[in-house]
Amino acid sequence: MTRSRRLILALAAVFVGAVGPVHAEPPKLTGAQKLELGHAIVDRNCSMCHAVETTGVSANPEAPPFRLLNRKISVDDLSEALAEGIMTGHPAMPEFRFEPREVEAIVLYLKSIQTRVRV
Repeated sequence: MTRSRRLILALAAVFVGAVGPVHAEPPKLTGAQKLELGHAIVDRNCSMCHAVETTGVSANPEAPPFRLLNRKISVDDLSEALAEGIMTGHPAMPEFRFEPREVEAIVLYLKSIQTRVRV
């Protein structure tokens, strides 16, 4: 290898190292994958207080079961709060802030478990 070629390769390595890794867009999720992600997020972050399935009682009596959220609010309206940070709820509720992809998955999951509101 010639000296000039080694110098070019060394400079290229320094340049690539200085730029850092390229962050690619995460792959698009199917509807089923979004539901699974939403379920995993609420199970991990919320199930210690809330019932996050279609049945069951909440561990914290002040934390409503997620399947009943539509009786008090529109689940679609949660998108902004999930993205900006939920700071209200039951007294022991920590603040949560989620990425747009996570928000979409959480709302889709929550919509999938809502009980029908009787009129």
